[in-house]
Amino acid sequence: MSPVVVLDDVTIRYAASPRPALRSASVVVEEGELALLVGRTGSGKSTLLGTISGRVPHFTGGHLSGRVTVAGLDTRTHRPRDLAGIVGVVAQDPMAGFVTDTVEEELAYTLEQLAVDPPTMRRRVEEVLDLMGIAELRDAPLRDLSGGEQQRVAIGAVLTAGPRLLVLDEPTSALDPVGAQDVLATVTRLVHDLGLTVVMSEHRLERVAGLADTVLAVAEDGTVRQGEPRSVFADLALAPPVVELGRVAGWQPLPLTVREARRAATDLRDQLVTTVTLSPETATPPTHLADGTDQGAHPTAGLTATASAHAPTTALQATGVTVRHGEVDAVRGIDLSLAGGEVVALMGRNGSGKSSLLWALHGSGPRTGGEVLVTTPDGSHTDPADAAPRTRRRLVGLVPQSAPDLLYLDTVAAECAQSDHESAATTGTTRALLDRLAPGIPGAQHPRDLSEGQQLALVLAIQLATTPPVLLLDEPTRGLDHPGKEALATLLAHLTTDGHAVALATHDVEFAATVADRVVVLSRGHVVTDGPAREVLTESPEFAPQVAAVLAPVPLLTVAEVAACLTTPPVEVSDDPAAVSDYLEPDGRGAR
Repeated sequence: MSPVVVLDDVTIRYAASPRPALRSASVVVEEGELALLVGRTGSGKSTLLGTISGRVPHFTGGHLSGRVTVAGLDTRTHRPRDLAGIVGVVAQDPMAGFVTDTVEEELAYTLEQLAVDPPTMRRRVEEVLDLMGIAELRDAPLRDLSGGEQQRVAIGAVLTAGPRLLVLDEPTSALDPVGAQDVLATVTRLVHDLGLTVVMSEHRLERVAGLADTVLAVAEDGTVRQGEPRSVFADLALAPPVVELGRVAGWQPLPLTVREARRAATDLRDQLVTTVTLSPETATPPTHLADGTDQGAHPTAGLTATASAHAPTTALQATGVTVRHGEVDAVRGIDLSLAGGEVVALMGRNGSGKSSLLWALHGSGPRTGGEVLVTTPDGSHTDPADAAPRTRRRLVGLVPQSAPDLLYLDTVAAECAQSDHESAATTGTTRALLDRLAPGIPGAQHPRDLSEGQQLALVLAIQLATTPPVLLLDEPTRGLDHPGKEALATLLAHLTTDGHAVALATHDVEFAATVADRVVVLSRGHVVTDGPAREVLTESPEFAPQVAAVLAPVPLLTVAEVAACLTTPPVEVSDDPAAVSDYLEPDGRGAR
């Protein structure tokens, strides 16, 4: 094999940044490898991807020391246009990069820019249509495609140029589990069958860890560590659940896939099936939130505070909600209630109606029919659609998928100050929330210059500062790293403990397993499942988190639950596998 990407002692400095974005990074990616790029939000992953494509520093500015070569070409002397036929770049949001209206036109556009002759263009487009499995979509409008289909078209659009290297930035961040599997299966086929080299950044490591040939871990100081996946994940704070489970169980070698973990988990499953705690009150270790707060003895050994001091009350009641976009019925007569102190996860494939439902519940989006009532602090009921925007914000908070749409000032500090003012919150409240979700963002930085995860964290902080009775979140973990998700889970735990209701639309099954009390699955605008999170997630092959898939039929969802069960004094009560449910609370929740 010959190296396709070589970074030799590379340091990148931006004028406004107090530290280098990359520091003395040395990386080698061989031909035909899939390199997985991991690191905290804002650690420098996007800079590393930009360095490989030549966009850093040619488009972004900054100072580069060291040497970067791609397919033998030095990026100092070869600008991005010189690398266009060698490096294909696919950004996080495929729709933002589309420039035409239909699939076939988008695939041909790249070749038109490269002045490829028509016969060759026609041949390459047909080859890519077949390669990506989208031939039947050739005439389809891009806006009508599912998220997974859009992502495959975006990858196909750069493949028509015949690149040797494919750079993917969070390719599955907005996709449902099935769509993500389709995209990753396509990427794997490109690597294994065509010998394409791929460098991919991804936060949802459970989806990709088992596919990688090498891992590039970017530390918060900008240094980069490269190694074989098992060796890097062995002591890396950012690791998929199966790796964390392997650490807790002491498995060697560490598993990277559910298949490997399930083979190693035979004894662990037997132990958990026949071992239960004596009672939730006396045999379960205390839970500590990420900020060190003791929640007392309770079988939730993760981040979620589930025992609310408030009696359950209906915070929001939706009846017969219908949303129509043109000729499309996005939401079809849905009834949904949200109780104070409850986290409800809305799940389902892309296009199932989750976002449309959230906007309708908020009152600022279209609602063709039905009624939504929010319980106000004085006990009355108000339809948020009838409330003034300032009043509505105090009743129902919404963080949309396109979080940057809510950012309109020129610095992070100004956004935080304006949020405190509009929320009537103590000065510094929003900034403190932001620092818990994504620490270290300079106050003078322009919000549009932040990474997608940092922008999301800022918008989350702005909405959380108001602490409305009902909080609606649309894909709140998109772009967030693992510590950011932990911080968000802790904040949601505090909100629910204080009686707030939370509904979040998500494709992140691991996050749902950590925070959700209830899961509502939508399909084509209808509710197809509404039940306790443990029941829905363990019984669904599509939405099961990795721990549930590894330990089935033991109904555990997270590594924290497993660790709690292993450290709690065991008591033999039955040989019946169903006995494992005895340690769960009456509502079906255990050491979440």
